[in-house]
Amino acid sequence: MTRVGIIGTGAWATTLGILLTRQGHDATLWARNSEVAQRLSADRSNERFLPGVPFPDQLSVTDSIEGALSGTEIAVIAVPSVTMRDNASLISSYLSENSAIVCATKGIEISSGKRMTEVIREEVRAVPPSRIGALSGPNLAPEIASGKVSTATSAFEDESVGVSVQELFSSEVFRVYRSEDVTGVELGGALKNIIAIGAGFIDGADLGNNAKAAYITRGLHEITRLGVAMGARPDTFAGLSGMGDLIATCISPLSRNYRLGVGLASGKDLESVLGELGQTAEGVPTTQAAVQIAKGLDIDMPITNATYRVLFEGMEPVQAIRELMVRSLQPEVRY
Repeated sequence: MTRVGIIGTGAWATTLGILLTRQGHDATLWARNSEVAQRLSADRSNERFLPGVPFPDQLSVTDSIEGALSGTEIAVIAVPSVTMRDNASLISSYLSENSAIVCATKGIEISSGKRMTEVIREEVRAVPPSRIGALSGPNLAPEIASGKVSTATSAFEDESVGVSVQELFSSEVFRVYRSEDVTGVELGGALKNIIAIGAGFIDGADLGNNAKAAYITRGLHEITRLGVAMGARPDTFAGLSGMGDLIATCISPLSRNYRLGVGLASGKDLESVLGELGQTAEGVPTTQAAVQIAKGLDIDMPITNATYRVLFEGMEPVQAIRELMVRSLQPEVRY
């Protein structure tokens, strides 16, 4: 049995806690708010994010950082990307050089353009960078929490840690592969949310499956180009954390980013749709960050730019798709 501390109480954090404790491990969710901790402990479920899914006996909740991380071998961080730096700073004094950190947040910091593990490395200096990695893949939390089969990729520079994390999370219903390409695995998980918003545009406007298939394919091409320019391996984007996560997020109504796109295509404004979702849609801040990064690297990202214009400049989703269709003709593959 391994003791794991999980930072966060959202859908994904809770799902990972449920997954681990179903496998016989001891996991603790850390809530920043004492009222949230008390409610989750009393209800023995997270009715806001995962209604109807009971907590296993070995899953506990606390508002004490020390209580969540004391004696743990592995810390999992699953918080919104916009709060990552703050949360990483809060937990830094409770971890050591023997700790390992699994980042389960899919996003990019807007102000710096840094990946989440890069942010964690800056704030948690006691843990060696090679022991800080990512877990990503086609992971729709409600499906996994309900016991449906899923897969993921864990990425660590230290192969021994990667193997340990792979073994920790793997079960008959959750198969984990491993990689040493932390950059690629993280970027695949973050950037696909931009494309998922556009997939929602297409379905919301009833533009058809041919359009969506083309959009997803060109979206994968686009995020691969940026990822390679940022130091990732191109083949990583053909894997679970790239294409796999992209497909799941672009076709499922369980995806918050997809639902955001559908809502915008129906004529609602960004603030209204986000309010209705009631949860973080990582594609919004990631679009902001990606536009800045692509500009600095001189990478052409037409889909990302079109999504940005819809989110922040008031362009109609249908008009954004139309403008993509009439761009100058180009070869298909160009990295």
